Amino acid sequence: MWSSYRIGRQAASAFVCGRYTQLLHRRQNPQQHQHHQLPQFRHQQHLHRLYSSTADDVAVAAPLRSTKKKSDRAPPKHLVDVKSVRAAGGRGGDGRVSFMKLFGNENAGPDGGDGGNGGHVVFRASENVTGLGHVPVELRAPAGEKGYNKDCHGKCANHAYVDVPVGTVIKDCAGRVVGDLSRPGVMFVAARGGAGGHGNRYFATDTEQAPEVAELGGAGEVLRYTLELSSIADFGLLGFPNAGKSTLLRAITRARPKVAPYPFTTLQPHVGVVQYDDQESVAVADLPGLIEDSHRDRGLGISFLRHVQRCTALLLVVDLSAPEPWTYVDVLRHEVRCFSTPVLDRPQLIVANKVDVDGARDNLAELKRRLPDDEIVDISAKHGVNLERLLKHMKRVYDQRRKSAEADAAAADSD
Repeated sequence: MWSSYRIGRQAASAFVCGRYTQLLHRRQNPQQHQHHQLPQFRHQQHLHRLYSSTADDVAVAAPLRSTKKKSDRAPPKHLVDVKSVRAAGGRGGDGRVSFMKLFGNENAGPDGGDGGNGGHVVFRASENVTGLGHVPVELRAPAGEKGYNKDCHGKCANHAYVDVPVGTVIKDCAGRVVGDLSRPGVMFVAARGGAGGHGNRYFATDTEQAPEVAELGGAGEVLRYTLELSSIADFGLLGFPNAGKSTLLRAITRARPKVAPYPFTTLQPHVGVVQYDDQESVAVADLPGLIEDSHRDRGLGISFLRHVQRCTALLLVVDLSAPEPWTYVDVLRHEVRCFSTPVLDRPQLIVANKVDVDGARDNLAELKRRLPDDEIVDISAKHGVNLERLLKHMKRVYDQRRKSAEADAAAADSD
C-alpha cells in the first residue's frame, strides 16, 4: 500500500507538469489565449475607477469605485443629527473625621483629609465622529474620592469627555445657543462637578483643636442640552417620495438606505461618501421625502425640513415617469422657501431620474424647455445611466463652493 506522503508527492508532480504543459502551449500559441487575458485586464482596470473620463471633463477629478464590500449588518444605521441629552457632573468626595494616635501621644490632633472634586461633563469637537448616534442620553461624570486619615486627600475624578462632530451647536432648555464647536479640539463644559468636602483637619483652630465635623461633597450640576449638527453633508438629495433618492445613494456610495416601492421608506437621513481620484471625499445625504405643505408640518413636516438646512448644496431629484415633473420642482422650491429663504441661495442641481421609463424622454425635453436656466442631469439610478456625468457635476459644484469659502476666510483674516 502507498503511504500518504508518496501519494501527495505524485499528485504535486502531476499538477506541476500539467501547469508547465499548459504554459508552454500558451507561449507557442499566444493568439489562441489572448481572449482569456483581455477580460481579466479590463476587470482590473474597472476596479480602480468607476467611470471613464470624457474629453470635456478632463479638468474635473474622476470618481473612484469602492472595491470594499458593503456591510451586511442589519439594520443599517442612519445619521442622528439632533439629540437631547442630560448632563450630570460628578459629586464631590466627603471629608473625613479622624484623629491621629501616635505612640506616647494618643491625642495628636485631627488628621481627616479633604474629599476629591467631582468630574466635569465636557463636549469635545472631533473629526473622528460624523454623527450623534454614539452619544448616550444620560451623561454622568464620575464622583470624587472621599478623604482619608493622616491628612490624605481623596483623588479628584477624571472628566467625562464626549466626542461630537465638528460643527455641533449646543442649545439649552430655552433654545438659546450656548456653544458652537466649529473647530477641532474646541471644548464645552456641559456640567461642572461638585467640590470635595473639607475634613476635620481644615476646621482646627486655636480655640477648637479637636473638631468633630467635616463637610459633605458638593453635588454636581445637572443640566439639559440639545445637540444639533450645523452640517450633515455636502449634498442633500431632496425630492418627493419614491423619486429614487435611496436608489441613487446606493448606486454612488456604500450607504444602504432602505429601498421599497411605497412612499416614506426613508424616515431618517442616511449619509454616503463619494471618493475622487484627487483624494477628495464628498458626502451625500439621503433625506426623507417631502410633500406639499410640509412647511405647515404636513407629512414629516418641520422635522424633515431642518435636515435640508444642514446641507451645503441641494440635488433636486425628480421622477420623469410622473406626469408633469416640472411642477414637482416648483413645489420643492416653494416648500424650502417657506421654511428658510437663505437655503434657496445655495447651489442647486436638478437630477431627472428614471430616464429609462417609457415616456420619460418627452418629459425630459419639456422639463428642459420650462427650466432653461437650471442645470439638469438625466440619469437612471437603477441601471446606472449617466452617473458619471452627475458625479462630475457634483465635484465641480463642490470645488467652486470650497474655493469661495476659502476666499471668504482669507478676506475675513485680512480684515
